[in-house]
Amino acid sequence: MKRQSALVVFSGGQDSTTCLFWAMQHYETVEAVTFAYGQRHHLEIQITREIAKEQGIRHHILDMSLLRQITAQPDFATIHISYIPDKLCVESKSLKLYLFSYRNHGDFHENCINTIGKDLVNLLDPRYLEVWGKFTPRGGISIDPYYNYGKQGTKYEGLAEQRLFQHDLYPEKIDNR
Repeated sequence: MKRQSALVVFSGGQDSTTCLFWAMQHYETVEAVTFAYGQRHHLEIQITREIAKEQGIRHHILDMSLLRQITAQPDFATIHISYIPDKLCVESKSLKLYLFSYRNHGDFHENCINTIGKDLVNLLDPRYLEVWGKFTPRGGISIDPYYNYGKQGTKYEGLAEQRLFQHDLYPEKIDNR
């Protein structure tokens, strides 16, 4: 016997799609809700629309992009980048232009720092790299994400692990606020 109704939080990923199909088997009425945060997941939202339409599911897409504007505090950051090059070095003007592209980038602070770090590793193939974002507090909460990388199979791999564990997590010592 099927239960009456279910609401599935539906991101378009494998897990939420599986949950949606499971709910359709176990509930008479199923509705789906997708949260649109105004970030880089437009493709996933389109997929949720298509799946819901194909399955005859009532689908709600909630615009949550204003949530990041509740405090009216802008996102400013100082990005600390340290690296030990291998064969390639970063050209400072190119790096500045790349970093400027993040000025109006709507994403979580952690994602920005991880993306910057991964992009630099992919482009430069350094021996060692660390990126530390010192963001102004939002809603009184400070998040200062840290990313580091050491080339596998070298002493820098161990250095990355050591630096991670010894990383200064106290932002008041190095601060832009």
